[in-house]
Amino acid sequence: MTKEVLVVGGGPAGLAASHALSSAGIPVTLVEKTDILGGAPIHSGYAKLVPSGEWAKDAIGGMVKRVEDDPGIKTIKNATVASFDGSPGDFTAKLSNGQEVKAAATILCTGFTHFDSINKPEWGFGLFPDVVTTSQVEQMISSGKGVRRPSNGEKPKRVAILLCVGSRDRQIGREWCSKVCCTVSANMAMEIREELPDCHVYIYYMDIRTFGLYEEFYWNSQEEHKVKYIKARIAEVTSDGDKVIVKGEDTLVKRPITIPFDMVVHAIGMDPNVDNFVLSKTFDVDLHHWGFLKRQNAYGVAGATSRPGVFVAGAAIGPETIDDSIAQGQSAAMSVVGMLHAGATQTAAE
Repeated sequence: MTKEVLVVGGGPAGLAASHALSSAGIPVTLVEKTDILGGAPIHSGYAKLVPSGEWAKDAIGGMVKRVEDDPGIKTIKNATVASFDGSPGDFTAKLSNGQEVKAAATILCTGFTHFDSINKPEWGFGLFPDVVTTSQVEQMISSGKGVRRPSNGEKPKRVAILLCVGSRDRQIGREWCSKVCCTVSANMAMEIREELPDCHVYIYYMDIRTFGLYEEFYWNSQEEHKVKYIKARIAEVTSDGDKVIVKGEDTLVKRPITIPFDMVVHAIGMDPNVDNFVLSKTFDVDLHHWGFLKRQNAYGVAGATSRPGVFVAGAAIGPETIDDSIAQGQSAAMSVVGMLHAGATQTAAE
């Protein structure tokens, strides 16, 4: 039985799993399909993370450095797993770059794909330059240049954030709640208000789901930063040539509302990784009917999939926070440690 473990995906869950395994004395090969570790927080240029308030480049960057400096972790970038055969304790993974990895187990930390707002055309993305996504605003903030209207570079005086874009929407096949959007949007609204105190920020919502301790973001955004919340059903987003106009119904007072804005922000949801169908076939693991990788027996072995020896963690299994993705990566690592210990004990007994 080989003792090495293959971790696929270099985002928060994969970084956490790799570090936990290496700390337990188990050698790791970490395979990342891009040329940069860090996953969505780094690739998409996230700004301040919730709930810590740390900049993504520092928080996740620190995790990346810890892994890259660890002699017990071999990192292979710009590669994917082309085939994966064998059984627990004796897997062989062939990579797209021709390399081969022998592993006792693998942890899939392959993350998610941001919803593409082009799939919600009636809300103006791709039609009007001042309709942007939360990812684009994160990049504006993290760049240090501040939030500006793409059309003319001016500071916006009125901004709308539309929740549930690509989430909880059966019409476009996205029935799930993306879990993080409400909190991220409340935090983003506060960041805009801090940078631009004269800017009025409105959040359009169906329901607010700032679960648990994240509820303080909801209250702080209203009470301390004067962010305005509108419970609404949005019909369309149009433009008069300068302003972006949000049309819909205020569902609390049951009346139509039409408000012009300098910028409209889509709070985009978390889609299954576009590679999940291929990953499912390559690793012979089941998919959830919504397209995420499916966990098995969540109350037994943490991170188990339908195939023994193959584990999963983070947003690969569904919308997830960064903190919980990290915790799941560590939990899956512990499941692998338990499997290896049980195998070693059985071998010794034989």
